[in-house]
Amino acid sequence: MSEGRNASGGSLLLAFLVGAAAGAVVALLTAPRNGRDTRESVAAWARRSGLGDAMTRAARATRDAFERTHES
Repeated sequence: MSEGRNASGGSLLLAFLVGAAAGAVVALLTAPRNGRDTRESVAAWARRSGLGDAMTRAARATRDAFERTHES
């Protein structure tokens, strides 16, 4: 077998995560709920999982880094 065709563990994990995210998006878009119910469900899941806090911290870190690189 060619060594160029072997996938590293990192690329395999990335492919899995991208596939999972794509599946989640398709599931949300084709769900038999209206938009408000779907948004409430996703928000509740984010609160339970702590994802909202992580996203808030990531957004703050991104904003801080952007401001540091664009200071005059």
